[in-house]
Amino acid sequence: MKIVMLGAPGAGKGTQADRIAEKYGIPHISTGDIFRANIKEGTELGKKAKSYMDQGLLVPDSLTIDLLMDRIAQADCKNGYILDGFPRTIPQAESLTRALAEKGEKLDYAVNVDVPDENIVNRMGGRRACLKCGATYHIAYAAPKAEGICDKCGAGLVLRDDDKPETVQERLTVYHDQTQPLIEYYEAEKILATVDGTQDMERVFQDIIAVLGA
Repeated sequence: MKIVMLGAPGAGKGTQADRIAEKYGIPHISTGDIFRANIKEGTELGKKAKSYMDQGLLVPDSLTIDLLMDRIAQADCKNGYILDGFPRTIPQAESLTRALAEKGEKLDYAVNVDVPDENIVNRMGGRRACLKCGATYHIAYAAPKAEGICDKCGAGLVLRDDDKPETVQERLTVYHDQTQPLIEYYEAEKILATVDGTQDMERVFQDIIAVLGA
């Protein structure tokens, strides 16, 4: 089962991807993880990616596709995988479709976790993070036992710059401009399934499972 997760930043697609991966025994793959693994292992592709990242440049789509295809050729992907964070644009989606077709493969599902912008701004604005141990909380949905204090290590919690309303709004603008067109792309490919991401996480998960099959 080959799946790509779609949805705005903060829609909860990463959380759902983790749960899908666990249920079906397939890896949850993000391009960030692929970059880090290849750089750490010192692979040729990793060295190329690092040369761009060290200059503050985006890794070219062609190199990202090469890294991704190398990753999904590994043994743990034999029963499928979940892509999260790629593709982000129509050209990336078209490149991925071509690369898979060359191997006689294609994606089975594009799962779109749909959440209105207003909900996302409110949801992300409630996030709090511990910079010491990396734990994350939400003041409404997963609050720490003591306000502003990490349950795990006792350090203070902060609202990260990425989660501030003005930053979230900027990220949403980029999403609507570059990534939202993927919804139409995968709809035309007849593999799109949209679920209501405003529900509680368990309900969203059950709706996704209903699409994928038990």
